[in-house]
Amino acid sequence: MVNITKQLAAELRVKEWQIENTIALIDEGNTIPFIARYRKEKTGELDDNVLRKLEERLTYLRNLEGRKQEVIRLIGEQGKLDDELKAKIESAEILTEVEDLYRPYKPKRRTKATIAKEKGLEPLADKLAAQDIYEGSIDDIVLPFVDPDKGVKDKEEALQGAMDIIAENISDNAEYRKYIRNITYREGVLIVKGIKGSQKSPYEMYYDFSEPVKHIAPHRILAINRGEREEFLSVKIDAPVEEILNKLYVWVLSKEISKTSEYVKRAAEDAYKRLIAPSIEREIRSELTDKGEEQAIKVFASNLHSLLMQPPVKGKVVLGFDPGYRTGCKVAVVDDTGKLLDTATVYSTAPQNDVEGTERKLKEFIDKYDVDIISLGNGTASRESEKIISELLSEIDKKVYYVIVSEAGASVYSASELGAKEYPDVNVSLRGAISIARRLQDPLSELVKIDPKSIGVGQYQHDVTPKRLDESLKAVVEDAVNSVGVDLNTASVSLLQYVSGINSSVAQNIVDYREENGKFKSRSELMKVKRLGDKVFTQCAGFLRVPESDNVLDNTGVHPESYEACQKFLKRLGYDIDDVKDRKLYNMESFVKLLGEEKLSEEIGIGVPTMRDIIKELMKPGRDPREELPKPILMTGVIEMTDLKPGMILNGTVRNVADFGAFVDIGVHQDGLVHISQLADKFVKHPLDVVKVGDIVKVKVLDVDVERKRISLSMKDI
Repeated sequence: MVNITKQLAAELRVKEWQIENTIALIDEGNTIPFIARYRKEKTGELDDNVLRKLEERLTYLRNLEGRKQEVIRLIGEQGKLDDELKAKIESAEILTEVEDLYRPYKPKRRTKATIAKEKGLEPLADKLAAQDIYEGSIDDIVLPFVDPDKGVKDKEEALQGAMDIIAENISDNAEYRKYIRNITYREGVLIVKGIKGSQKSPYEMYYDFSEPVKHIAPHRILAINRGEREEFLSVKIDAPVEEILNKLYVWVLSKEISKTSEYVKRAAEDAYKRLIAPSIEREIRSELTDKGEEQAIKVFASNLHSLLMQPPVKGKVVLGFDPGYRTGCKVAVVDDTGKLLDTATVYSTAPQNDVEGTERKLKEFIDKYDVDIISLGNGTASRESEKIISELLSEIDKKVYYVIVSEAGASVYSASELGAKEYPDVNVSLRGAISIARRLQDPLSELVKIDPKSIGVGQYQHDVTPKRLDESLKAVVEDAVNSVGVDLNTASVSLLQYVSGINSSVAQNIVDYREENGKFKSRSELMKVKRLGDKVFTQCAGFLRVPESDNVLDNTGVHPESYEACQKFLKRLGYDIDDVKDRKLYNMESFVKLLGEEKLSEEIGIGVPTMRDIIKELMKPGRDPREELPKPILMTGVIEMTDLKPGMILNGTVRNVADFGAFVDIGVHQDGLVHISQLADKFVKHPLDVVKVGDIVKVKVLDVDVERKRISLSMKDI
């Protein structure tokens, strides 16, 4: 049997004890965020990315082992299992190998071979395959099997039936299939042709396209799959047929030419062309699709994490502006805590073009609510709206900025059950403006209310298996939420349900308790919430913050299980809990260095990693890791696409990252593309190695195509 611990240790390049401890923690029901944050001593400080991979591979390997045992049992029940076959099954490293070994013993639907067997032709097939007849006529061995009563009316039908059986036996051979699969992947070429002539489509570049199977880029695989699904493209794999057939002949033909060799050779060719090749092509296409999906999910996950981790703009009154045409532009003002203050609809764009009325309403809101920033959605009519806002801000005395934010998903939230629940008395069309305002104040809290697939930072996400994508994106949101921490007294159900250990029903119970009893006064009060027992408390407590608590540790990432050790630590260094509250932990890190980390942690009874985390939390109670990231670009003026000239240097915000480059918002309402070749002065393997969503970058304009709305940018030589 494969040792799963050894295999995972080798794959992830970590120690076996780390794998053993982590598996035990997962099996005990601990969540990945909890293990990553509060069980560092046991895992050897494996981060959440490694832990996610470990969990995913563990599931696969356990399923693989389960399937091996099932196949061994099924073959054993047929009385056909020997030690050699059992050893091969047990040593198989992938599911495909297991299925190849099981193929000859698997119950089959009616095939040409099974029909031939029903006609009593299996002994004839065995005689032909033995290739040991050198004298006499082939008729001598074939004619005894001609029996009209069994459905074999002549010699040709008997021979064909026997060859069908031989072909299936060859097709079922695991060794042959493995060789053919490997050589087809290694030397095969993916051939793509257009099937609708020169008809315009997004797939024109693939109308006459070929590329070696082993080199094809993941994003091209998904694009080609979609083109095939939409019936614009035909796709096939061109394999080295002659080489494969010659190898098969070497395997199945005897060294001496027999009277039956010709029929075995014909059966081998039929086995490959009719049975093996189509099956292998499907398997390789499926493998390529998995590769494409895996990369698409990886890119989407990275983009989503960066988007969720964008720094909040705290303590500002924000006016959300959701632009539109016929039905008007929606406006919503929220205070510095995100509470809705006012809404309006203005008609600054066509067909009404009421610019004067719009400016009057915006000025009224700015004066009445002391607005600091306007959050402008980047959708339809955004360009015209930006001009009006920019001109208005240049005319008023108060210094007000505007920021362009992605409004992806705002309309989804507006019409959602959650949107209706949060704002039952607000018109559905106005809820989008509230979302646009609040996602500037706290992107994470607002974006968790929207299905990640609607947020607009993916790459071919609609071509990915939905279940697989959902699971991956849920993990990304979960990791982001738990790395930031959640204010227990302001968090919505949407946010709480991503906290370690908390599901949607417990999240709702927390909010219900808060509404009935007022704000939580401490973390320990969580134990009074319905269905939140010891196990859930252990998983979630460290990620929930209670700023209103008398115990300052309740507003840090220090887990309640470490409070006693934390008090002991402070006392040992000559501090008390009030020093944490008053931020008077002068020279703490120097004292720790002086006493020695190892010695101090041993004295207190905690591991060094936990002690380091405690120090970090005590130095900055209530710390938000997002605040260390670059803030969004605040704007006061506007430039047109026609103002752009090659050579101009501009600041921009990375809005999306794909395999082929990064899309950067430079404030002209048409994101420019920095191709992968223009991202850096050195070779770039993947854009994510250089940039991520939300990054503020300097770019140089290379080319502007106003008619096609394309902007080429570069980050080289700046």
